[in-house]
Amino acid sequence: MLVVFLFAFSNQRNNQRPVAEPDINFIGENKLFITETTVSKLLIQNQRSVTGQSKEIIDLNQLETALNSNPMIKKAEVFMSVNAKLSAEIEQKTPIARVTTSAPYYIDDEGSLMPLSSNFSARVPLVTGNIKNDKLNTVFQFAKAVHDDEFLKKHVIEIRQNADATIDFKVRKSDFIVHLGTLEQLEKKINNFKAFYQKAVKDKILERYKVINLKFDKQVICTKK
Repeated sequence: MLVVFLFAFSNQRNNQRPVAEPDINFIGENKLFITETTVSKLLIQNQRSVTGQSKEIIDLNQLETALNSNPMIKKAEVFMSVNAKLSAEIEQKTPIARVTTSAPYYIDDEGSLMPLSSNFSARVPLVTGNIKNDKLNTVFQFAKAVHDDEFLKKHVIEIRQNADATIDFKVRKSDFIVHLGTLEQLEKKINNFKAFYQKAVKDKILERYKVINLKFDKQVICTKK
């Protein structure tokens, strides 16, 4: 009986421990689109910060739901240690393109929309042209291909969606337009462009062209200025 009493007393005392200042850890890149301060403000229970509240009333699922509802956060997990230390692991979304409208926003690597951050600006291609929030799948697929390819990620600075849903793009330090067309045989078109670009740089003839056409699968057609 004494052991049971001591266990119950200890357990009760442990549950009533006040929660310490949350320990917030960001997983992945150090470029923070959302700050620790913002995350701390989302860790709310009973309409006030979890810090100082007793351990027993903290609902970890509710805290995770609040964090995961933030449009900057891809995934969040919240843990509580036996000594009432609250920890939050935050994985941010990864922007792959920035849509230029009157209210600009990012497209992330899963195709969802992500607001701009006042804390950090991502260096990603700009999306221009015929843009509607519900018709960005083609842009997303090409932006994802750019993000996943080191050569394209280094060079592509603008992605333009035309009225017929075809894609043009521009590359860094050049003023020509690349007509990609549809995304059919995308890998082959990208390989054709890489081969052309590397040969044109070697021969120092890039500045001669105003349009590079990749619409045809077996050749690259260039229009001179």
